[in-house]
This record gives sequence, C-alpha cells and structure tokens, in this order.
Amino acid sequence: MNYGKIVSFNVEGSRVEIKFENAVGYVTAVTEEIFNVFCGFKSETNHSFAIEGNKVQNVNVIANMMGNYMVISTSKLSAYVYDDFKINFTRPDGTVICRDYKGAREAQGAAIVSEEAIKQARMEGHSLSDGIAHHKIEVVKCLEGGECFYGLGDKYNFINKKGYEFEMWNSDIPDPHFESMKSLYKSMPFFIVHRPNVDYGIFFDNHHRTQFDFAKENSGYFYFSADDGNLDYYFIAGSSIKSIICGYTYLTGTTPLPQLWTLGYHQSRWSYENREELLSIADNMRKHEIPCDTLFCDIDYMDNFKVFTWGEKQYPEHKKMIEGLKERGFKLVTIIDPGVKKEEGYSVYDEGIKNDFFAHDTEGNVYENVVWPGESVFPDFGRRAVRNWWADNQKIMMDDGVAGIWNDMNEPASFRGEIPEDVVFCDEERKTNHAEMHNVYGSLMCKATYEGIKRHSGKRPFIITRACYSGAQKYTIGWTGDNQSHWSHLRYSIAQLCSVGMSGMAFIGTDAGGFGANCTSELLCRWMQVGCFTPFFRNHSAKGTRYQEPWTFDEQTLDICRKYIRLRYKLIPYIYDCFRIAESSGLPVFRPLVLNFENDKNVTDINDQFMLGEWIMVAPIVDQGKVSRDIYLPKGCNWYDFHTGERLQGGTRILREAPLDTCPIYIREGAIIPMWPVMNYVGEKNVDCLELMVFGNDGEYLHYQDNGEDFAYREGEYNLYKFARRNGRLSVEMVNSGYAKRYEGFKITMSGKTFKVKFSGRKLEM
Repeated sequence: MNYGKIVSFNVEGSRVEIKFENAVGYVTAVTEEIFNVFCGFKSETNHSFAIEGNKVQNVNVIANMMGNYMVISTSKLSAYVYDDFKINFTRPDGTVICRDYKGAREAQGAAIVSEEAIKQARMEGHSLSDGIAHHKIEVVKCLEGGECFYGLGDKYNFINKKGYEFEMWNSDIPDPHFESMKSLYKSMPFFIVHRPNVDYGIFFDNHHRTQFDFAKENSGYFYFSADDGNLDYYFIAGSSIKSIICGYTYLTGTTPLPQLWTLGYHQSRWSYENREELLSIADNMRKHEIPCDTLFCDIDYMDNFKVFTWGEKQYPEHKKMIEGLKERGFKLVTIIDPGVKKEEGYSVYDEGIKNDFFAHDTEGNVYENVVWPGESVFPDFGRRAVRNWWADNQKIMMDDGVAGIWNDMNEPASFRGEIPEDVVFCDEERKTNHAEMHNVYGSLMCKATYEGIKRHSGKRPFIITRACYSGAQKYTIGWTGDNQSHWSHLRYSIAQLCSVGMSGMAFIGTDAGGFGANCTSELLCRWMQVGCFTPFFRNHSAKGTRYQEPWTFDEQTLDICRKYIRLRYKLIPYIYDCFRIAESSGLPVFRPLVLNFENDKNVTDINDQFMLGEWIMVAPIVDQGKVSRDIYLPKGCNWYDFHTGERLQGGTRILREAPLDTCPIYIREGAIIPMWPVMNYVGEKNVDCLELMVFGNDGEYLHYQDNGEDFAYREGEYNLYKFARRNGRLSVEMVNSGYAKRYEGFKITMSGKTFKVKFSGRKLEM
C-alpha cells in the first residue's frame, strides 16, 4: 500500500487521525505504553474478536509536526510517524525500541530458479517459490541486533523463532508435526521481541490468513502481512517480557481461575468404546491407586456421531453411569464437534434448519461437507442467535451430569476438502465468508459453550479446544492436538507449551504419551514426568495404537507413572496459586526460563527446561536412552535439588544423574511451596493441615484458598495467606479471610526439620 505523504493530522482524545495522500491512518494511545496502529481497508473502525470492551484509557497525548514527520507521545512511549505510514517507536529519552524498515524487501541468498525447473520440481511434489510474495498489507521492521522472537501460539517449533516463517491459518494436520510447519491448530498473532535492555510486543489483530517472517527472508528485517482485512496492530512497550505479556492480556483477557478438579490427572482415549470399557478404566485407576479426577468420552459415545446425543447401545443408562462415576470421585468430559449430522428428525439439525443457523454456499443453499457423522452442516457461530442456541444445547450435557466439554475439529475440519473460502458465514448480521471467519470459528464456538455451561451449571466452565484465535483464553483451555508417540514430539512440546503460555493461554497441555503411533514404556515414563508439571495433564491415545494407561505396561512403568501423578496431586495448591496469578496478571503457569530470568543471556534459547510459576524449575529427560543430562541453573539466585535437598549456586551448569524414575527438579531459593497430602481425587480428603516446604532463610509467598468451583471468589469469598521467612523465622498471616473454610494448622519442613503448628486465623510466628 502506498499511503503517500502526510497531509494533515487531527487529535481527538487519545486518538490521532493522520491524513496521507492516499489513505487515512490512526495512531491511538490505548495506554501509556500501548499504541494501536490502524488503517481501514475492510472496515472504517477496529473490529476485534480478541479484544472485548473498550480498552482505551484516559491518556494525555501530545502530537506535533516536526518538518516532514510527526511525533505522537505519551509519558512513556513516542511514535515517530513518517510518509507512507512508516513508524519508529522510542522511549521518552530517545532510546529506539523499534523502527520500520524503509527499504525494499529482498530475499538474501535466494537461488535463481528457471520456470522449467519450478515446473519439474512441482511435478514431484516439491514446493518452490518463484520470487518474493507481496501482500496487500505489509509491515516490515528493522532488526537492531540480538533479537529473540517469542510467542505466536502453538507452533511446533523452538521457543526462539528467529530465522523461521509462519502462517496463521487454523489447520487440522493429523500427520506427524515437524519444526518447519508454518501453521497448526491455533492462530495467536502475537509475538514478543527481546534484545538486550529492550522488550516489546506486537499483536497483529487481523483474523484473515496472515504471515510472519522473523528474519528468514532477510537478516536485516522481519515482517508480518495479510492479503485482506485491516492494518490493525498493537505495539506494546514495557520494561520486561512479563510486562509485555501483561499488556497483551490487558487487551485480550486473562485465563480465569479453573475448578480445582481440573488440575488433577485426566485419562482419555479415542475411544473407550462402551460403558463397560469406561468403567473398567475407572476400576483400574482405583485398583492401582493412581490418582485421577477425569475420564473422557471421545466421539464413539454418541448416537451415530450426532452431537448432544448418547448411543444407548454402547452407553445404556448413561446418567446412572455418570452419577456412579461421580460417587467414586470421577468427572466425565465429553467431546463435541461443530459438524451437525444432516438428518431429518434429529432435533439439533431440525432446529438449525428451521432457524437458518447454518453456513451457506454462494448459491444460498445450506453448505454441506463430510465429518464423522457423514454429510454434515456447520453452525454459523459469528451470529449471536446461533451462539445462544448452541449455549442452550449445553444444558443437555449438564443435565446428564457431564462436567466439561471438549471442543474438537473446530478449525473447522472437514473430510471432503477444506471448506472453501467463499462459503458464506456471518459476522453478526453482516454476511461475509469463510476466509474472514475461519480463524475465529473455534473461538466463537468456545465462547458459546462457555456461556452455556456457566448459565446452566453456575460453575466455572471447563472447556477444551483444539482451534482458536487470540483472546480465547477467556473461555477455554487448549491442548496441542494430534501429536505422536515420538521422542521429538515430547522434546518440542516444552517449547510449544511455553509459546502458547506466552501468547496468553495459561491453561494448556499436550496428549501425554502421544496421541498417534505406539508409545514405549520409557517414552511414557519420561512424558508423564513432564505432564506432572503441565497445566493440563492428560494421557490420550488414538484408535489403532496400543493402550497407554499406566497399568497396560510393566510394573516399573506403572510405579513411575503413579509416582509422578501423585506428585502432581501434592502440587495442586501451588499450581492453583499459579492460576490465581495468571488470572490477575496474564502471566503463564508453564514458563520458559527466559520469562523469569530474561537478563541471563544463557537462557534465551533453552528449549528443554522450564519453570512452573516463579519457583519450580524442571529439567526433564526428553531423549531416548538418556539417564543423565546437562542442566543450567539460572543466575541471580541459588537452587535446591528437590530430591536430595542439595543447595546449588545459580549461573552454573551441572551434570545430573537421572535414571528412569527420576525427573530433575529444582526449587528457587526463597520459595515456600504449599502442598497437599496424596489423594485419589480432588476433594477426597478434607485438607485442614497444609504442608509447607521452605527453601532458604528469606522468602515470601501468597497462598490462595476458595471453594474451587464457582464464581463466589469474585465477590471476595476467598482466603489469602501470607507466608514470610525472615532471618530464619517463619510467619503466617491471613491477608484476606472471606472464605469460611480455613486451615487449622500447617506441617512445615524447613532447615531439614519437619513440625506441625496450629493456626487460629491470626498472625503466627515461629
């Protein structure tokens, strides 16, 4: 787009309208450190599916022409705007944060390939580029040197994405994933740029197909682009990576506090084919003393794959079955796909047809494609009436006793080729097409599901999704889709989960053990050691693969899996505290080391270690046959080996022995870790005595307690305890006491000693 020269400008509140020769652009100070850059190609104003409500604060903006350019400033950020809508962002002291690249794009090292060679290569299935692809909307920015790139959601890639290119187009890819894949299930067009002493983020809020190139094409710049939609991006400045994530989630929302039982262990398979098989899984969980809260029903529980139905042949008296599972401490989660079976007499289909709730082809007919039920139609979730209808259908499952909904195939996937981009969908009452709504389809489905579960249960909804767009973290958790029982998939899952967390979605997990292919005993053990610390901890496997419930392997595998599932249950109060922080700040639960230690240059590219919150670092084995590994302990603090209690100096590398039953775990000095006793499921035991593990002589920790189910905590019904360790003494203080249930005492382990103390609810020092 050639915007031309600046002609004039006008300031309205915190928004500056800039008239160029060929277009009108806007720079809006959303906050002191967040600027929105906008030019309407498709609509005259911002239209976001990620940002809900008005986020623009009352910001004092100063705008002045300075010869042939203008400066727009708040107290913390300045934008230098030039002809052709080129922008440089600086701090008030003039420090350059980010500059637009003013030269022409040029592919470094590009090979010159003849048309004949391109044709020959394509005959064998190779994809060769015939030159630089230009796009309607392109933003090209300079590399200043030393940049790392983080974020972009669930891309199957490294934590630092420099040198790679990506695409935002939600894609159902059942084949094994690999690091050069440009797109996967989720579209989160937000990334963080980190270089020495400078951090910033960019959220390109364009839900059409978009592209991102992080210095793959040219080492002098990076760019993002789109062929449709608007120029609409948010430049987020800050003092740290953490502050950038907080700014982004200020815009798009944070992950709400989940129900406590959702933090337990989940067991699933495609599929437990019938009632008997599902109940046998429950029996074996309790028989083998494996803690477990949740079982899943994949697509085979339905009547001919019709959503919101049960197949009475395979699951007779399903309500009675669900109630029986509940009495034994199990919750049941069922899968729901968007594809509705085309079948007259089937109420969901009939209601949708009657009310014109499904997408249409360009001729005005209801669009059909094939999914699990066969010929299927697709709800048009862009319309409020359709979302309300879908929300009301959740009552069917809630009345049956189902505890959560698993939204799958919602890219949306289809078997008779991808849904054409010209299929007619709606954005409320405005007709548009699949090209515009594709990336937000899964998010809108989840929003409808969330509203329905909340309305019909009164509890915090538990919804899992495969596909979504930025901002969906307000309504759903995510998992990384159809991974494989491959060591490489275990290894890459760490970076993948870190990237999703840094992109705003704090509740995320993988299929532990791998979904496709056959898991080995060793791989399952190592994967369960990682799963112990992932926010969503589920073992899930596919039809045609071996069963991978822990008892289906040998006794050693069972013992190791049980050991780490039990550790997970001990850590639930700490993990719940991490989620409280996630809701209030937007910071992820599962973190790369660079998030907590960004000033340590040694951690910027570490892909095989991670942090659980602020205090626990995990360095798992992710390679077949290894029984030891090199571990880096970040500088700035000392560390304690969780297994041995050994105190180690930060800023050093160590070699740690790690036999199959050992996952290296380290606790940051100053930590006070709350723990529960082992239990078979959340709520089995009344925890009136909280265990505290204290590491070091100085530290402080806030621990949160509520009923773990509903939204009463938002009205102040929660307890907040402050634990402080100073000069060898520990104090306990209740900062907030809005929840009737309180701990009667604490079991404390510190300085190598364990003792119990009673707590009256007032301040306690020892």
